[in-house]
Amino acid sequence: MNNNKDLKYYAKVHSLESFGTVDGPGIRFVIFLQGCHLECKYCHNRDTWDINGGEYKSLDDIFSKVLRYKNYICRNGGVTVTGGEPLLQVKFLIEFFSKLKEEGIHTCIDTSGMVNLTDDIKHLLSLTDLVLLDIKHIDDEKCKALVGKSNKLELNFAKYLSDNGISMWIRQVLIPGYTDDEQDLIKLKNFISSLNTVERVEFLPYHDMGKFKWKNLGLNYELENARVANDEDIKRAKDILGIS
Repeated sequence: MNNNKDLKYYAKVHSLESFGTVDGPGIRFVIFLQGCHLECKYCHNRDTWDINGGEYKSLDDIFSKVLRYKNYICRNGGVTVTGGEPLLQVKFLIEFFSKLKEEGIHTCIDTSGMVNLTDDIKHLLSLTDLVLLDIKHIDDEKCKALVGKSNKLELNFAKYLSDNGISMWIRQVLIPGYTDDEQDLIKLKNFISSLNTVERVEFLPYHDMGKFKWKNLGLNYELENARVANDEDIKRAKDILGIS
């Protein structure tokens, strides 16, 4: 990122959504930050990976936009920051969430949790009301093959949230033939059972609607032959985990 910008007061932003309904409870103002260090083969926002993409937006500019919708999002909603991987811009988020907390606005981060638990990350999490934690794959080797990284950091991240009383929703993209193996789902169930602050578990059905973004960038979409997940796939996974 450009070192001429003070990264406490500027963020690299991909896009903004003023009335989100799927990224946390209630109506959410959703900020999609630019940049991701993972290589998820199923990513439907491939254009968010490059930290040099997107555009700089100031803390004051983003915060003023949020305040325009305060009356809507404060009715059981709030602000969600997603990506990309939002924790790559932790210094900005500390400043941003501090201002949101002063206004009594619910704060949420959608993250893979695949980061080291630095003092900055811990500080940010102390300002975070809810974490949407995307467990990429419970099997470490399969995780490496699917997203390019080990799952050790994200599982450790989940344990930190649990140990420190930070609420989380566990999410996993259900990809037939990749993340739906029965033994893996049982292992996932056992891991989630070891955590204290999980409020919800969600399976997000894999779709290929973002495939065109890969092709527009001249990139090979490796899951070309993967089957789109259907209602039956989701029901089976939920039944294995014993969730409704």
